[in-house]
Amino acid sequence: MNTRTDLPSQTAAAVLRVNGERLWQSLMELAQIGATPKGGVCRLTLTDLDKQGRDLVLAWAREAGMSVTIDKIGNGFMRRAGRNNALPPIMTGSHIDTQPTGGKFDGNYGVLAGLEVVRTLNDHGIQTEAPIEVAFWTNEEGSRFVPVMMGSGVFAKAFTLEHAYAATDTEGKTVRGELERIGYIGEQEPGDHPLGAYFETHIEQGPVLEDAEVTIGVVQGVLGIRWFDCTVTGMEAHAGPTPMALRKDALQVATHLMQEVVACALRHAPHGRGTVGMVQVHPNSRNVIPGRVKFSIDLRNGSDAAVNQMADEVKAYARKLADDSGLSIQIDLVSSYPAQAFHADCINAVQRAAAQLGYSHMPAVSGAGHDAVYAARLAPAGMIFIPCKDGISHNEIEDAKPEHITAGANVLLHAMLERAGVVQ
Repeated sequence: MNTRTDLPSQTAAAVLRVNGERLWQSLMELAQIGATPKGGVCRLTLTDLDKQGRDLVLAWAREAGMSVTIDKIGNGFMRRAGRNNALPPIMTGSHIDTQPTGGKFDGNYGVLAGLEVVRTLNDHGIQTEAPIEVAFWTNEEGSRFVPVMMGSGVFAKAFTLEHAYAATDTEGKTVRGELERIGYIGEQEPGDHPLGAYFETHIEQGPVLEDAEVTIGVVQGVLGIRWFDCTVTGMEAHAGPTPMALRKDALQVATHLMQEVVACALRHAPHGRGTVGMVQVHPNSRNVIPGRVKFSIDLRNGSDAAVNQMADEVKAYARKLADDSGLSIQIDLVSSYPAQAFHADCINAVQRAAAQLGYSHMPAVSGAGHDAVYAARLAPAGMIFIPCKDGISHNEIEDAKPEHITAGANVLLHAMLERAGVVQ
């Protein structure tokens, strides 16, 4: 679909489809910057490779006739004018930084799908009432600097620009210094940029859509997260001479609580998640009864009330376990991320687009954080998921089918047009 149509704008918009082959080629070209031997991408934020990726995407945007604004945290906004440029833009986007062993699609797809929306509108001479913008946000991954979702977080005033600037990597280099080095400190104050609505297209990073053989996930929101550190304290003793009934085995008590974390999540289906991902056993010796065990607890659910209820249940179980065993159990909150529901208007726009285009679709939730979480604090927001192979992401073998890549971009196109309005 590279030729301009002469159909009336509303009719042309109704039959509009992106150029899936062009989108795929763009993804593969961007993936060459930081390409890894296993077929993935290592393009850490604010490195020379990140600069190359940013430069390429901005060059494509300018070729598509878009203007570019960079703010002081390095967020990039690529704008296609509308008929009424006083209206706040309808925005889409994601990130182009990757994990050290990242894939081709995480984040990158959301940015380039937005660029393909603009290219498609250009191909067909479609004018929108409101302007359309495509954003790439700085340091979404958080693999080099923390906090994660840094650029969108500063934009939404979740934390200050000064806090972000001061973050350092393992070599002591700062965000501010690296932004200056690669030439991506803009003049605009983060957040001093209008936002009418925001959509983000993303691979699911989980196995649900693929398992259900569904093409489009209509994302309802992002799960709330509570991270805890738990320490169970008993007494080290010799594994041979100490009878079972007289032991103060911290590991055996800890394993009961670990099982409760999983059981609690199962009780709070379908969106409950409970994970123990890190365990430290002291003294970690083959013939010594463990005297102390420290482990992580990761609880997630679709609302803050639900995840808080899960936390209360785990803590109550821990208190009973401590009373029954006589061992000390301490649970400390490490991090808390609120659940974020997306706006009904954006959810409905995605669902209508998927239905009109004939794609199978289902409600979905995101168990991972995305820049859309912070955008949703400022304007109506929504997300579109497509399947990824085996649900694998943050991995060099991350993969998605070209037809799904195209489908998600088509849904994005029509959801954005509904919000932006097509000029008659």
